[in-house]
Amino acid sequence: MNKKVTVVSNLIIAIVLVCLFALGFSGQGIYASLTLSSEPYYRGDAEKKQVSLMINVYWGTEYVAPILKVLKENGAVATFFVGGCWADDNNQLISQILENGNELGNHGYFHKDHSKLSYRVNYEEISMTHNLIASMTGVNMQLFAPPSGAMGADMTKACQELGYKIIMWSKDTIDWRDKDSGLVYSRATKSLACGDLVLMHPTEHTLEALPLILNYYAEQGYKTVTVSQNIQSVT
Repeated sequence: MNKKVTVVSNLIIAIVLVCLFALGFSGQGIYASLTLSSEPYYRGDAEKKQVSLMINVYWGTEYVAPILKVLKENGAVATFFVGGCWADDNNQLISQILENGNELGNHGYFHKDHSKLSYRVNYEEISMTHNLIASMTGVNMQLFAPPSGAMGADMTKACQELGYKIIMWSKDTIDWRDKDSGLVYSRATKSLACGDLVLMHPTEHTLEALPLILNYYAEQGYKTVTVSQNIQSVT
């Protein structure tokens, strides 16, 4: 009886595969659909009035501590996606970031274009930063924000192997390019929606705009939360 069940099961699987190939699916596409279980997060919980600040750090070191001070003064938190090579030179700031409820995320080691990297190099970039932060703080990061938002299949595979969720954004202040606090403010607040993920960097004009941004969020009844908290209920 068990042998008959096995034969029938194998026959059904064979028929399904034949149908899929007939419809134009490739073997690679079927494999990907079965193995890639997570998609990038572009926003958090759309049902809760909460927003997350994503601060990507490879430079702007002199503005990190002042930004942390503004966050603390406003009872706000943020997720800092740090580059490994930066973190290695700024141990004290890494410790300060973790104070008052802030979160650390992975931003690769050398700010490379992860869409053009092999699986091996993707794995190395992410794992080196992960291991560095773990050795420095005991924190095992679980969020990866690809530099410049550059994604690829090998990057996704490496993230899955390392147990990472891929984080993108719903609002981009473009503060690295446009050195204007007014633009940073408007891009961080315009059409504010539940679950927004707001991308920033440690710059002088971002620091200048941050108190106004946090005040606007509070006036609109929004709470700042870490990215992990924001995406917790998102599947």
